[in-house]
Amino acid sequence: MAKQKTTLYLDVDLLRQTQAAAAGSGRDESAVVEAALRRYLGLEIIGEVWARNASNALAPDEALALAYAELQDYRAERSAPAA
Repeated sequence: MAKQKTTLYLDVDLLRQTQAAAAGSGRDESAVVEAALRRYLGLEIIGEVWARNASNALAPDEALALAYAELQDYRAERSAPAA
């Protein structure tokens, strides 16, 4: 995964806690911030779900057919007259 340098402005106490967490875990500060962002954004859960459902995954053509069917249903619901 490619990395890009960025600048963030953090609360001083939060930065100190990040530095302490990094020192205590043997990781650098950017790894601690990246892990926290991944958790906050739910990216760890997505990986777990994909791994858990890998054996039940749809074939690409099945997934595409399902997506189009859902899209058609949504469009039909949206264009139906209001009751």
